[in-house]
Amino acid sequence: MEIPLWASAPFALMLLSIAIIPLINHHWWEKNYPFVAIFLGALGLVLYLTMFKDLEAVWHTALEYFSFISLIGSLFVVTGGILIRIEGVATPWLNALVLFVGAVISNFIGTTGASMLLIRPFLRLNKTRLKPYLVVFFIFLVSNIGGALTPIGDPPLFLGYLKGIPFFWLVEHVWFIWLFTIVLVLAAFLFFDFRNRKGLDEPAFAGKRGVILLGKRNFLFLALIILAVFLPTPVRELIMIGAAIASYSLTPHSIHQDHDFNFEPIKEVAILFFGIFATMIPALQYLETHAQSFGLHSPGQFFWLTGSLSAFLDNAPTYLTFLSTAMGALGLDIHGLLLQTPKDVVGISLGAVFFGAMTYIGNGPNFMVKSISDRAGVKNPTFLGYIVRYSLPVLIPIFVLVWFLFLR
Repeated sequence: MEIPLWASAPFALMLLSIAIIPLINHHWWEKNYPFVAIFLGALGLVLYLTMFKDLEAVWHTALEYFSFISLIGSLFVVTGGILIRIEGVATPWLNALVLFVGAVISNFIGTTGASMLLIRPFLRLNKTRLKPYLVVFFIFLVSNIGGALTPIGDPPLFLGYLKGIPFFWLVEHVWFIWLFTIVLVLAAFLFFDFRNRKGLDEPAFAGKRGVILLGKRNFLFLALIILAVFLPTPVRELIMIGAAIASYSLTPHSIHQDHDFNFEPIKEVAILFFGIFATMIPALQYLETHAQSFGLHSPGQFFWLTGSLSAFLDNAPTYLTFLSTAMGALGLDIHGLLLQTPKDVVGISLGAVFFGAMTYIGNGPNFMVKSISDRAGVKNPTFLGYIVRYSLPVLIPIFVLVWFLFLR
């Protein structure tokens, strides 16, 4: 049965709620967002099952949600037991170095792992001048764009690996585009950071500069989670949950206390993404049914359309939808696609990863970083403010350059 566009109404209401209600009454939203997300998610599921009776799609989405929460939840808990202190003065160049290192390591421990590992140290380093742009650029670079080189970096790329794309294929084909994009976003960050420091006196720092690392045993649990990514469901999720429980139990309370660790950020992500996952089923099915009619035939088109939808839909199924579209349009399997039109795969991959930075809901770590920084006292922009003030003016010109130079 073909899914009509109007069946996506609960999903549209979910996105509008996240975007608009905090603008109208922020305190009401903070208190009541669980009721809104659960109500809309349940409404979407009931309507979908009543009208289309597609229990298989709901079950498949439930498994994806379980895997999603198991991964980001376990990484949240384990990295919460690793305490990094960067001792020194938060100069623009030091901040840029931290962001670059975060972008690199996101390819080894995932964007979620890198984000949870570094967001608190980054905020502590800048504790005397916490500004919204610091969090925004952290989301741009560490939570999204950085993880474009390996299947571990971002969930859609791992799905591509499972479909048959070789592990190091992306590194070979996109490293120069990745580096170009990282450098431009870092240049934009330095502009903001130097401008913010203009006229301010540098704080004196009498201590010894360097990095202090506590909770090192949690790196073993982190490695266990990353290795579990390659195992089937439910073994993968059980290992991740087990690693999180062991990490939380064995980590000294003093580290959690110094980390200001609590479960509120992951609770917020779990509830909001329940609403998103539950309501997005008809939207994704409509997209999959009509993707062929979009007339996609160039890497640039795949880049922009995959990216635009990945900013608001879960980027993993969106990635798979357009990868299937590319194969279907040419009558090729994944190996034929990699040989004959590799730039199409590059466009789809970069669109899915890069555009996750466009909104708070574009990628799982985004909301977690926002939630942690909210509790650290940062006055982060609203959903629309983030898009209008930062992602549109900063990222879109850079993505246009990426398209013009590499994907036309």
